[in-house]
Amino acid sequence: VRKSTAARGLVSINSAGLDELDALPGIGPAIAQDIITYRETNGPFTSIEQLTDVPGIGPAKLEQVRPLITI
Repeated sequence: VRKSTAARGLVSINSAGLDELDALPGIGPAIAQDIITYRETNGPFTSIEQLTDVPGIGPAKLEQVRPLITI
């Protein structure tokens, strides 16, 4: 599994796959799957802050990944 996606550019939380999300700091495979499940259930994210609606992602984790993600 390549974990260099985040180093190449911003990771889109609306289109990234499991491996790309898992490569983000503090996001393991379980939370990565929760992000995918959330967007499949609720539609695309409309803001980065909406990521805190995903179980397991609070304000501290959001701030950890904010510089690396986009919608």
